[in-house]
Amino acid sequence: EISELNWKPLPIGAHEIDAVLLTHAHIDHIGYLPKLCRDGFRGPVYCTRATNDITKLSLPDSGSLQEEFARYANKKGFSRHKPALPLYTEADAYEANKLLMPLEFDENYDLAGKCVMRYRRAGHILGSAMIEFSLPDGRKILFSGDLGRFNTPIIRDPEIIDSADILLMESTYGDRVHSKESAIGELEEVLQSAVEIGGMVIVPAFAIGRTQEMLYFVSELQREGRLPKMPMFVDSPMATDATAIYARNHDDHDLEMEQLEDEVRNPLRPEDLIFTRKSSESKKINALRGPALVIASSGMASGGRVVHHLHRRLGDDRNTLLFVGYQAMGTLGRELVDGAREVEIMGDTIPVRAEIRRIDSLSAHADSDEMMNWLGKFKEPPKMTYLVHGDIQAMQAFSNRIRGELGWATHMPELFETVEL
Repeated sequence: EISELNWKPLPIGAHEIDAVLLTHAHIDHIGYLPKLCRDGFRGPVYCTRATNDITKLSLPDSGSLQEEFARYANKKGFSRHKPALPLYTEADAYEANKLLMPLEFDENYDLAGKCVMRYRRAGHILGSAMIEFSLPDGRKILFSGDLGRFNTPIIRDPEIIDSADILLMESTYGDRVHSKESAIGELEEVLQSAVEIGGMVIVPAFAIGRTQEMLYFVSELQREGRLPKMPMFVDSPMATDATAIYARNHDDHDLEMEQLEDEVRNPLRPEDLIFTRKSSESKKINALRGPALVIASSGMASGGRVVHHLHRRLGDDRNTLLFVGYQAMGTLGRELVDGAREVEIMGDTIPVRAEIRRIDSLSAHADSDEMMNWLGKFKEPPKMTYLVHGDIQAMQAFSNRIRGELGWATHMPELFETVEL
């Protein structure tokens, strides 16, 4: 529920922070910015150009959705908060966006204390970056951010790094390996089945990244004649605008995408696709009978328009709920992939009769093998590798792999632990 996320208080005041450096623009990473600004932060927020474009789009949209959902919760009375409140408003988001300062990849920028930073390509979503810090004594600190995957469509591969004295390494999929099944083949199977039985396919997808990848694969299936005609909807104003941002940020594309843009008008706009902006347009989808494909945010089914679609469609065994990304603990998406037979949505108990499917191979996060392969390109080990951004079990499993296979020193920090470098 929007207003029930437990914000951890920062160990220092927001006014004491000199600058914020973004690695990418997923809303779960940038959503703290409006609150930080409301608490007194007024410094620069550095980011890449594509991250700047996406953040300026997604933050106000997120604030507006939270206000809308809080109003709905208060109207229906299903929140345990009286009243339910958004974490931040659309107005808060616009104030935060004023602090954004876009930087170029691979260029050095001076920070306070004679520290120099530069962004390196992380290959995760459009604009995603690692951050490399050079200290005055010659040491180099590298923060991996969210590491992407190799040989995926649209986005360039992660940049190979050969050295760092200190490494902060993500560990999201540190305890697992993605399916080797063809993502496009699995998607074809799900959509073909929906056509045969007249079902709806609901895809909770991040508006930025996963939605565009899904559209790319649907376009490819259509070009190859592998997909019957069916209505398709991207039910997210933000995803609609984000798709246009993807098309114009050519520097972040890989060669495959650029070549394809020379051959067809737009590989991110399949036939029979409708983008819905207004809530009234979204509500019309409720009256539609399958087969049809609906891609709606959010990716973990924790908010946004997809929640309304699940409220209506989960109880019908002709329908399919297709997850195409990571589902964090505590989200509705995680409950569903873990096999819940009924779930609570907007105060109602909904039986789960729809088929629950996953395409694990579509993850934009590198898996354990892929991260180990990337680490293996270092010419010499870091003096210490700090593992971050992962569930405890994933972090521990990845720590064990790094120690066992590479012989590197690793450390799993506690919340608010301070390390002196």
